[in-house]
Amino acid sequence: MVLKLYGSNNSTCSLRVGAFLREKKIPFELVEVNFAQDEHKSPAYLEKQPFGQIPYIDDDGYILYESRAICRYLEEKFPNQGPKLIPTELKAKGLFEQAASVELNNFEPYAHKAVFEKVFKPYFGQTPDQATFDKHIADLGARLNAYEVILSKQKYVAGNEYTLADLFHLPYGWLLAAGGSNILSDESRPNVVRWWKDITSRDAWVEVKDGIVKSNA
Repeated sequence: MVLKLYGSNNSTCSLRVGAFLREKKIPFELVEVNFAQDEHKSPAYLEKQPFGQIPYIDDDGYILYESRAICRYLEEKFPNQGPKLIPTELKAKGLFEQAASVELNNFEPYAHKAVFEKVFKPYFGQTPDQATFDKHIADLGARLNAYEVILSKQKYVAGNEYTLADLFHLPYGWLLAAGGSNILSDESRPNVVRWWKDITSRDAWVEVKDGIVKSNA
């Protein structure tokens, strides 16, 4: 049975998984969850995803949610299909785990808050606050200064090979520009700029950034 991805063609976390699936060339079918009809809050949906969030996968009856967990699971299931996105050598894997933790704790919280303020609030009919957005961008900038140091010594966040730690940055990083911030193209951090151009130009991201095609099975 083909892998099923339950989500939305343009939600951030669905895009994270979609980019991964394209990168690994794993066949899948996107099953759109109807937010307008609150399908994600229905008893049938909550049975699979008790938090009422997207996405989750159905891998021949095996249900898994949380986008990063999904990517890690499928990388382990298909280690030799497409590029290897989690190192197996002990020290390289340690650096990968370090970089993945950095993304989760030093990038996502600030990028997410900024995107929520200027992109999601208008979508939900709310009024964004520029001062709040600017504060989140400033907080993110302070973390990106450390990224600049790291990326001055290596090509990607976990070393010289592209990994899931890089891919995890894509959805919220991409939406920062839509919110009006050029922080990832700020030439005062040339290594961050070089890295961001690299990872956003990968075919897998280009294929999904404007919406996941329903199926590549």
